[in-house]
Amino acid sequence: MIIAVASGKGGTGKTTVAVNLALSLNNVQLLDCDVEEPNAYIFIKPEIEKTVKASVLVPVVDESKCDFCGKCAEVCEYNAIVVAKNKVLIFSELCHSCGACTILCPQQAITEKEREIGRIETGKKGDMQFIQGCLNIGEAMSPPLIRQVKEMINPGRTVIVDSPPGTSCPVIAAVKGCDFCLLVTEPTPFGLNDLILAVETVRKLEIPFGVIINRSDLGDNKTEEYCASENITVLMSIPFKKEIARAYSKGLALIEILPEYAQKFREVIEEVNRIIKEQGKAR
Repeated sequence: MIIAVASGKGGTGKTTVAVNLALSLNNVQLLDCDVEEPNAYIFIKPEIEKTVKASVLVPVVDESKCDFCGKCAEVCEYNAIVVAKNKVLIFSELCHSCGACTILCPQQAITEKEREIGRIETGKKGDMQFIQGCLNIGEAMSPPLIRQVKEMINPGRTVIVDSPPGTSCPVIAAVKGCDFCLLVTEPTPFGLNDLILAVETVRKLEIPFGVIINRSDLGDNKTEEYCASENITVLMSIPFKKEIARAYSKGLALIEILPEYAQKFREVIEEVNRIIKEQGKAR
């Protein structure tokens, strides 16, 4: 089972949920796909065993073969190629590695080369497998690296995917293909607004989902009212406590200071399994 942990906005406690969920389970794999600012390792403290470079393919033009017809620029949907007089300009940061320019070049003047965009680190914490992607500073697009991290999913384990915040392309890349999505929110007007956007996103992707409310005793009860009106299951509520905040600031997991929460996270997984089976039967 692959479970994505996502949120419509940053700072809701998404990584807190992903980390503590992973630490509460056996035979688990945690993927930190928030590649622009991965921080699950702070709480997991894994032993990193291997680091590999992540790269994408970008076009290279052999101008001795090129007749500057402009076909490559015409087929590029992302404006990564511009053909000027006797010159082809490649903007590799905009390239989506679709390969269309290489395939459709009439003169076969375009080949591809690898361009490094980041790295993937793999390690362990006890019997947990830990994988994180780290995007190079200045890179414009994270989805290619997120997809490469997800290629390392181990189907023999329960997989937790810590997704980027928001509802844009990086989030789609992280949650697509998952069996369930946990949407983490907070009971504030901003939290509710972005939860609604996140709900619309996972519904479009047809992924079963439920909500976890962090700092649940702050703000108001409009989040619960929204979930009830939309028939959305609230799987867990985590209160605002000073000891939780102190532990977080020290890089400690919630279940390290409040061990009773390990059982609560396991109960979340049991409910997730029930929802998946129930929706599977409905289909």
